[in-house]
Amino acid sequence: MKAAWIDISQPLSNAIAHWPGDTPFTYEVSFTKAQTGSVNIGKITTSVHIGTHVDAPFHFDNEGVKIIDLPLDVFIGPARMIDVSSFETINSEVLQTFDLSGVCRLLLKTSLPNRPERFPEAIPTLAPDLGPFLKEKGIVLLGVDMPSVDPLDSKELATHHSLAKSGVHILENLMLDHVECGDYELIALPLPLKDADGSPVRAVIKPLAQ
Repeated sequence: MKAAWIDISQPLSNAIAHWPGDTPFTYEVSFTKAQTGSVNIGKITTSVHIGTHVDAPFHFDNEGVKIIDLPLDVFIGPARMIDVSSFETINSEVLQTFDLSGVCRLLLKTSLPNRPERFPEAIPTLAPDLGPFLKEKGIVLLGVDMPSVDPLDSKELATHHSLAKSGVHILENLMLDHVECGDYELIALPLPLKDADGSPVRAVIKPLAQ
């Protein structure tokens, strides 16, 4: 029997937490079947950084690449999930303790609980030295179960910039609490939003055959 796909996305609903001050997610039926005579038509209003999403470099760099120009093969393919929940600061020294040979997409399960309807007050720290380290390992995508790869009050966004400079793309707000660590096939495609600085994604994984 083939392994089933596992959804690691935050479900989008009117109750989902959003970055303080950003546009919240709302969905409503703007026209009902009774009104149209044939169909219900829904409408959403949202930040592009709602729920599980990809940051494009344009998000933190005016000269950065926009979401529609990111290479799609970055977001499809083998990925390794590791548990770093025992560390409140995750840096290159921490990642050196894991076998990352042959890995090109890395998913981090941190100590932050998966609570889509509650925006956290604090998150574990990802050190800026991760960028050069991941580049050296050949990793092109870093996925995390947090709303940001930088501290929530950061204005410099040092880790965002370090990852981008190192050619490492950013996938945030994954749901990993219910998933065992190991090797998976990942699909986490951003929407083709022209000129956008990010995009929600439907992220799914499937265990790779051992």
